[in-house]
Amino acid sequence: MFAVRHLLKSRKHFPYAYAAATTTKSRLPMPAVPARVLIGLHTDSDCRNERLPQIQELSFRKMSTLPTSKKPGSVLEELYAATKPYAQLMRIDRPIGTYLLFWPCAWSIALSADAGCWPDLTMLGLFGTGALIMRGAGCTINDLWDKDIDAKVERTRTRPLASGQISQFDAIVFLSAQLSLGLLVLVQLNWQSILLGASSLGLVITYPLMKRVTYWPQLVLGMAFNWGALLGWCATQGSVNLAACLPLYLSGVCWTIVYDTIYAHQDKLDDLQIGVKSTALRFGENTKVWLSGFTAAMLTGLSTAGWACDQTLPYYAAVGVVGAHLVQQIYSLNIDNPTDCAKKFLSNHQVGLILFLGIVLGTLLKANDTKNQPQPALTSSAASSYASLTQKPEVLS
Repeated sequence: MFAVRHLLKSRKHFPYAYAAATTTKSRLPMPAVPARVLIGLHTDSDCRNERLPQIQELSFRKMSTLPTSKKPGSVLEELYAATKPYAQLMRIDRPIGTYLLFWPCAWSIALSADAGCWPDLTMLGLFGTGALIMRGAGCTINDLWDKDIDAKVERTRTRPLASGQISQFDAIVFLSAQLSLGLLVLVQLNWQSILLGASSLGLVITYPLMKRVTYWPQLVLGMAFNWGALLGWCATQGSVNLAACLPLYLSGVCWTIVYDTIYAHQDKLDDLQIGVKSTALRFGENTKVWLSGFTAAMLTGLSTAGWACDQTLPYYAAVGVVGAHLVQQIYSLNIDNPTDCAKKFLSNHQVGLILFLGIVLGTLLKANDTKNQPQPALTSSAASSYASLTQKPEVLS
């Protein structure tokens, strides 16, 4: 016992064991070594020289095998690494597609509002959520169809399915979850809207195939992406007012052809090699002429929709600003510069926002215009009839 007490007080007699126990960051306990061994090492120099390397190796081996707990940061990192490919699959990091899908819905909801009233915020929230989910589902469907094509295109070869980060089966399971969430949002609407919304699924599924058979896949994309112009009005009013919604829908289709043709010019060289078709290849060097025509058609449709809804000055001012924005896009566009094409494409988010604000302000101003309208004057016949009714009738005796 005296020897043990002496060893504990005099660390210099067994420096190697002490160093091994105190140099670890986690301050792990020194491995248990029989007291008799330490006593032998302390009292017998020959034994110490012979056994010391063995005990030192045993000490480090036991400390290296002690269990270590995972840090909270490492768990979050693993979770991030596991979910990142799915976030990329639904383009969470590129929200422009969600915006472009949402704006036609917002236009329709705002146009359907009563005079002097704000648009239905609950509906805007539901459609915003639905746009996020269904845009992600559309991207998953697109990547499932185009997995082999994306692997051959410089801009898309790093997508999760094309690069092999996600298997095709996992993508299908993920798509099922996305569509289930989309259905959950859709059933919050009236039954007319549920039927109308479900009918757009065919366009969403078949769009990726169009680039294989026609030079107009952007037309089909526009029909799918602007379905909300019909659905938004139906969700708030219970039916579709074709006099207002049809011109709005066709304007949205023209708008989609404009911005997605600009987008498609980024990949036109790869598309030529692979054999994929697009309006960018169809229009070629005449792209600006074609896009100018579709812009004019869009502005005409928006004006018609505004007339059908008795819109006021702020709405038509917004339509004018939208026209100027698109004209600037088209005539400053360099179709041979992918960076410029991407920049012009992304700026279309501003187009949707400008028109939405114009609709809201124009609808709020409707009430003031109605109050300031002069009341129609009574005609002479109506006035005489009114005067005769006010006379006291004669009493017959």
